[in-house]
Amino acid sequence: MSLDGEPCWIQLTTDDVDMAISFYGDLFGWSAGEPSEEHQGYRMFFRGDQPVAGLVPTPDGISPSWSVFLATTDLAATLERATAAGGRVLIETWPVGDLGSFAELVDPAGAAIGAWQADTFAGFAVRNQDNAPAWFETLSTRYDETVAFYRDAFGWDTHIMSDTPQFRYTTLGRDQNARAGIMDATALLGDQPSRWQVYLQVADCDETVARAVSVGGELVRAAEDTPYGRMATLTDPGGVQFCVMRANW
Repeated sequence: MSLDGEPCWIQLTTDDVDMAISFYGDLFGWSAGEPSEEHQGYRMFFRGDQPVAGLVPTPDGISPSWSVFLATTDLAATLERATAAGGRVLIETWPVGDLGSFAELVDPAGAAIGAWQADTFAGFAVRNQDNAPAWFETLSTRYDETVAFYRDAFGWDTHIMSDTPQFRYTTLGRDQNARAGIMDATALLGDQPSRWQVYLQVADCDETVARAVSVGGELVRAAEDTPYGRMATLTDPGGVQFCVMRANW
């Protein structure tokens, strides 16, 4: 069970479900479950027999994207705190059978974030292993307000990892126990809106990039070494951006 405020699920909304199943299956060895007629064709991606992500056709008016959900044990209270902290509710509490309930919010910088209150389904069953979710961060153009929002709305135990003019970054949890991050991305984003982004762990970053391009993906940011591992940014054939990393942990 994920702790309150911790990322517990990722979800791909896409204009082309068949393409997504083929692309992510080729890249990560994922399989896709059957669509749920009750829940707008929702599927799950599986790594072996372990659920790692959701897959849903893009609703009208929504741009295709990868999104992140944070765990909460009291969704109603989280929504109240989020509104008081400068956020806005996009989708009110929505029960998903006996699995749990979700809501979707926008933080003060305009980045969309989901909240999930588990019943029988806690979220992804594996993390920080090859071909599974590894890291989650929001690139924010309103850094200070965003840090305060996740602290106040989701109860984040925030720790400043870096506070230089070149790099401002706060994490949920400290050092090796960090579980998500907030980056001051004002210079990086330019005219782009604030957003959450997902990192998927791989055994070989460069080989994964080459394979992604060979099956229709595009390279956005070439693989580079960082203190936390070798990372690259890609888009799938539908234009949805995601990151891959060979982590140092």
